[in-house]
Amino acid sequence: MAELARQNDDGDAPNGELAPLREGEDEVKRARLIVDRAIARGEFDNLALAGKPIPGLGEAHDPDWWVKGLIQRENITGLGPRAILLRTEDAELDDRLDRQYTEKQVREVLEDFNYRVIDARRQLLGGPPVITKLRDVDAEVERWRERREASRRAAEAAAPPEPVKATFWRRVWRGSS
Repeated sequence: MAELARQNDDGDAPNGELAPLREGEDEVKRARLIVDRAIARGEFDNLALAGKPIPGLGEAHDPDWWVKGLIQRENITGLGPRAILLRTEDAELDDRLDRQYTEKQVREVLEDFNYRVIDARRQLLGGPPVITKLRDVDAEVERWRERREASRRAAEAAAPPEPVKATFWRRVWRGSS
């Protein structure tokens, strides 16, 4: 009781902490007081989601929300319906082809991709339809050559010219030694 008698009017104990809740004291006012003091101390500054919407708030209930969150958070690839995987692979196929060194490797990648598209069309397991188009191997190889040649020309244009090495006879002809 002596502790309660020493409290300030705003509910502080002598050591600066909040005193126990008094009988008849409003809990809502106490909670607001605690939050206001925390704001004044800056405990809510620089939070990770400050000024941004709370993720997942307002979306329809999805029973697989945790799986989707895990896949997005951990950047896991290769999971999902074949149709979706083929679409994403098709979007990234040109970059993958550009990383190949030989025409044979490019043809193998394209033939494997086309085989998997045909195989996915044959499977009637449900899920989204396979709308990914087959790639024409010869046309894609030609496009690969053009991109490769263009990148080679760009690299040559960006490279500084090599200085001409002065040979013995060139120095003699100029008159310098």
